[in-house]
Amino acid sequence: MPYERRYNLLNSKFKELFFPTLLAAIAGNFAILADAFIISMLLGPMNLSVIQSIQPLAQFINMIYWLIGFGGTILATSSKANFEDKKANYIFTLSIVSIIVISLLIMVLGLLFPDSLLQALCNSNQLKPLVYEYLKFYLLAIPFICFFVVLAYFIKTDNFVQLQFRGFLIANVLNVILDVLLINYFNMGIAGAALAMAFGYLIASVYISTYFFSSRRTLKLIKLEFTKSMRYLVDICKTGFSSSSIALYQSLKLIIINFIILGVLANVGLVAFNMCCNAQLLVSIFIFGTSQSLLPIITVYYQESDYNGVEYVARRSLKIAIAFGIFFTLLFTLFPQTLLYLFSVSDPSHLPIVMNAVRIFSLSILAYSINFLYIFYLQSIQDNKLANVVTLLNGLIFPVAFVFIFSIIWNENGIWFGFVVSEIATLAFIYLYSRYVNKKSNGECTGLFMKKHHPEDEKILEYTIKANQNDAVNLSREVQEFLSDENGSVFISLAIEEILIYILEINDKLDWIDVIIRDNDEFAVISIKHAGIGYNPEENPDLDSDNINMLLSISDNIEHSEILGLNNTVITIKK
Repeated sequence: MPYERRYNLLNSKFKELFFPTLLAAIAGNFAILADAFIISMLLGPMNLSVIQSIQPLAQFINMIYWLIGFGGTILATSSKANFEDKKANYIFTLSIVSIIVISLLIMVLGLLFPDSLLQALCNSNQLKPLVYEYLKFYLLAIPFICFFVVLAYFIKTDNFVQLQFRGFLIANVLNVILDVLLINYFNMGIAGAALAMAFGYLIASVYISTYFFSSRRTLKLIKLEFTKSMRYLVDICKTGFSSSSIALYQSLKLIIINFIILGVLANVGLVAFNMCCNAQLLVSIFIFGTSQSLLPIITVYYQESDYNGVEYVARRSLKIAIAFGIFFTLLFTLFPQTLLYLFSVSDPSHLPIVMNAVRIFSLSILAYSINFLYIFYLQSIQDNKLANVVTLLNGLIFPVAFVFIFSIIWNENGIWFGFVVSEIATLAFIYLYSRYVNKKSNGECTGLFMKKHHPEDEKILEYTIKANQNDAVNLSREVQEFLSDENGSVFISLAIEEILIYILEINDKLDWIDVIIRDNDEFAVISIKHAGIGYNPEENPDLDSDNINMLLSISDNIEHSEILGLNNTVITIKK
């Protein structure tokens, strides 16, 4: 078909977001891996048990900034896609203020009641002094980490991807340098690792705050009202809960499974489990980067009812997740010593147990990659109920249940196989539930991603053109033929042609333009999307045309938005 959509624009936007987001995810999680590597190298692998003990608190902090960051960015992006810029600004302001207040409160409570926190995190009298040394400085880092990460999520959706990446890079380069200086040269021990993290995120927070002074930003800080803020804060938390609860369930899971492992394998079991967690963390960096590229694009396109675009991005992300999953499964199954070498596990009595644990645990990585991606997909289409169910099963119920049961049956090996069965069980639930939904919808939804289909009585034209006048003219003919039964079809097609040519004139560099038209018994909706300077026929008087004026006269509504660096003009014509 001459007007076939080629997804060039969507593909280029996905690439534009994917690589910097992946690098930001690597940089954002590198601090944890760097701490573990440097601590094991300079202080010995048993000090990794301190990091393992602090992980429930770290996961809780992750839950807080994911709750506000993901929930806020999804709602703000959805608001902008629905042309509600004031609401988007309000959610942005509320999210920033909320994360500052909440993180400061956590820091103060932790500093005031360290003994209670230590009791919850660590039951080993031998480890408690070391855990406290790390904890007191980690608490100081919490406000900077939370503020930085939440702001980083928002600025990415505002097309400041490079600023986000450089901020993460600054935080973690400083963290690594200061780790070595404070631990090795200032003899601060494990406390130096936490202080290095705090200072790294302090500087990164100052740097990323330059966003507030940029003239290109579209998100603004505005005045808040208490009652309205509480209502929106509830919406933010509901929207962000499915992904943030991953960290909540991870905290609870770590506490419970740490006790199970200590009962079966003692302290060497924690070292082995820490290696498994490091393997999963390494994988999650890449899957998280993929998911973070998927989330804002799907949020926008789903709000615009562009279900073909949604499926294209979801399928592409799934292929990437599967590729990463297969690669890391093979790497850690065939060469588990790679991970042990990275984290300086060399005790001869530990090696057989740790290598065995990593080999078995690695069999869960492929299913884990798909499950992780799917949770973020559900969140991006705001299917919060299903996302919450999948997260609860995958993050807490299945792993705790299977690890407990299998540890009784098979002892040491049962622990690690419990994680494998947990991920497979989650994937089976996703597959069976998607089939149930598709069958129940009577053909309105299909596939693993439960892709929606437009009503049968709605005609759809999806057209991707190169940024040149010939394609604009050819598109005009296709539109006229497509809308041949509509009043004013000639004026509409010629007006679209003039809009496209004007867009070409005001943009020096433009590769692709997507034009999507949906036509049913009630209305026709015309969407023109590109990555250049936008044009709104209602607000821009530079283009004086009889065809444009005719289009304005028969249009019920014309709206314009700029999200993710894409300009979208939507024209609605009621019948």
